[in-house]
Amino acid sequence: MASNTPENLKYTKEHEWVRVEGNRAVVGITDHAQRTLGDVVYVELPKVGDKFEASAPFGSIESVKAVSEAFSPVSGKVVKVNEELNSSPEDINADPYGDGWLIEIELSNSKELNELLSASQYQDYVKDSE
Repeated sequence: MASNTPENLKYTKEHEWVRVEGNRAVVGITDHAQRTLGDVVYVELPKVGDKFEASAPFGSIESVKAVSEAFSPVSGKVVKVNEELNSSPEDINADPYGDGWLIEIELSNSKELNELLSASQYQDYVKDSE
């Protein structure tokens, strides 16, 4: 089954997606990542105000199969965390690009967005790595 890969998002090789909204980036994991992980049972996320460099781990996602780190696609400060995931981590499986978002980051370097993959580049990457 092919992964759902919305065209309007940017992607990383670590399987995070980014939706840019002005100087902020909403971050989550891709449909491919959540299907690979299986049923998500717990999510550990940073606090609002925490700062991360691009590629740094910011939290973890625990599934019935494994624990995976989530990596920040961009540098910046966390301005919002999806608190709903504390009680409903399965939102990541049900709606990875909607209710299953993880964090929102205020960008410290918008040029980093140019380093991210387009939807078609990400699809090619996933296909090549399978």
